[in-house]
Amino acid sequence: MPKRILFFGDSITDCSRPRDQFYGFGKGYSYLVKAYLGANFPNEYEFINRGIGGDRSIDLFARIKIDFINLKPDYASLFFGVNDTLHEIQSQNGLSTEKFEKIYTMMLDEIIEACPNTKLMILTPFVLKGWVTEEEEGLLERYQQGVAEKAAVVKKIAEKYGIPYADTQAMFNEALKKADDTYWSDEGIHPTDYGHELLKNLWLETFEKIK
Repeated sequence: MPKRILFFGDSITDCSRPRDQFYGFGKGYSYLVKAYLGANFPNEYEFINRGIGGDRSIDLFARIKIDFINLKPDYASLFFGVNDTLHEIQSQNGLSTEKFEKIYTMMLDEIIEACPNTKLMILTPFVLKGWVTEEEEGLLERYQQGVAEKAAVVKKIAEKYGIPYADTQAMFNEALKKADDTYWSDEGIHPTDYGHELLKNLWLETFEKIK
């Protein structure tokens, strides 16, 4: 029986997947991972995408039963956190770093208790400059600070639980030495095709630690 891999996250994972299809995928990093593993390891894995655009940590926690626990994955990656900052800055409907840490911890506790055999990996949130203008530099700093705080929490929690994590901000910072922000993400949040390819490679590197 194929091992089930679950991608759990927000819009970067969602990537316009058809949600009326159980195995529906968008065109982002998760799709690229599926294509790579499916081609190189035929029939060894089954792939499920449960990303939903705009989700904050509390939104993912609210659907963890139906979109994670009930699916009983053999492997799962968690990738979210940027919306907790984004929603707060844009509409005062985000989560503070302290609440984010509480929700993330509660989520992992529930997952580990209900799915003790699921092997987990975590990706940290990131933000790039994208289309932000010079006049909006102060806004960018708020985004960067908030997302950096969430990423630090993710690393802290991953280390606490002994779960391998992928530092996506460090990956993109390295990529910026080769091309500017908009090459990797048009608006600083959602990756371009090239950005998703980087995420795919980083995902696969981290996956090797839990296989």
